[in-house]
Amino acid sequence: MKLYIETMGCPKNFNDSEGIAGIWEAAGMELAHDPAEADAILVNTCGFINDAKQESIDRIFDMARFIDEYAAQEPGRARRLLIVTGCLSQRYGHELAKEMPEVDVMLGVNDYERLPQLVREYRRGEQLCEFSGSGDVFTEFSARRIAENPYSMTLRIAEGCDNCCAYCVIPQIRGGYRSRPMESIVDEARALADRGCRELMLIAQDVTEYGRDLYGELMLPELLRRLCRIDGIRWIRLMYCYEDKITDELIATIASEEKICRYIDIPLQHISDNVLRSMNRRSTSQSVRDTIARLRAAVPDIHIRTTMIVGFPGESEEDFAELLDFVEETRFERLGVFAYSREEGTVAGDMDGQIDEDIKRERADAVMRRQLEISRQINDSKVGSVMEVMVDDADEEGAYVGRSRYDAPEIDGTVIFRADAELKPGDIVNVRITDAFDYDLTGEMEEE
Repeated sequence: MKLYIETMGCPKNFNDSEGIAGIWEAAGMELAHDPAEADAILVNTCGFINDAKQESIDRIFDMARFIDEYAAQEPGRARRLLIVTGCLSQRYGHELAKEMPEVDVMLGVNDYERLPQLVREYRRGEQLCEFSGSGDVFTEFSARRIAENPYSMTLRIAEGCDNCCAYCVIPQIRGGYRSRPMESIVDEARALADRGCRELMLIAQDVTEYGRDLYGELMLPELLRRLCRIDGIRWIRLMYCYEDKITDELIATIASEEKICRYIDIPLQHISDNVLRSMNRRSTSQSVRDTIARLRAAVPDIHIRTTMIVGFPGESEEDFAELLDFVEETRFERLGVFAYSREEGTVAGDMDGQIDEDIKRERADAVMRRQLEISRQINDSKVGSVMEVMVDDADEEGAYVGRSRYDAPEIDGTVIFRADAELKPGDIVNVRITDAFDYDLTGEMEEE
């Protein structure tokens, strides 16, 4: 049986899909690169905010229509199965099963190992559902499907979250924080390096919390040092770091280890102490400013990516003005913004002071207009410099598309450049920057 996988959402979901694919192949079945070739179609959903939920639901119905259309065209072939998994099904599984009779198999985020068995047990006309609890340890995939050219890969170091931010449903979906044993992480990283991986992106709901539950202390610096010793790995990128756990030891490790990208993703969400308290964040306005100052003092070329939430319940005009001023004065190299999404089952969803949707959008647009100017100014300052760039692809006009150490794939900007040499994805070359745009750069490859 051939399975086609459609993935929605964040890099953590794509990591899950690679695990699902590996489980499927380990069970002796095949993967399809086109839904038309598949016997079963799986949609790995996102359930974090309303827009992501709606996008996942729309995709499920798209696939249901696709299956119906092909069933009419292929009367002699068994009807394709529709499988739904991921955060949305974990969160709303039983309700979705009732509302979506088109779905044949539905399972949660802790049940991927059961997928081959469930498909084998499936009988036409019924609906199979499986939604297990999260457990209290990190659940290892029995296998992971590695890309044919795995030059850039995610490396999951933990699952779940204990931060309990007032707006977030992740602890309800993914459970409490469970670190993965360090030896297991290092073993997978070595295996990825042996297959040609050059960039590792460390992911978890909170990367900086790594190790406290297993080892009694924060162990991310030690993990990073061990990963940096692996031959073949050139870049290590930190995603999803919480400000209150960015220790002096972690900063010193970033500063001293050449393989660690001078890039850190810190979802700050706000700067007003009033809003941070309402969000149940552990950071304060002063601690945020202090941490940014420590990072930039120790690692002068560091690029900080952050996200902000505007329109949180009770956010006043003064709170929002403080946020705008903070964005202007801090000049983040990378910044995204979300209009607050009211989610049922969260503390914030029941708060007074919910803000009108139009005001949320206006505030989000205002932040991004301010950031656009900052981003362009920062990019302009790079013209004339030489940057190390990893090749991702080639465009239709023959130029190469890549990323610097300061850019995460599918999230940040690109570097488009010309080269006389023939390059392949994963190659790392030096590029002299010749022009800048709002988020992207252009250049010419420098000879070694």
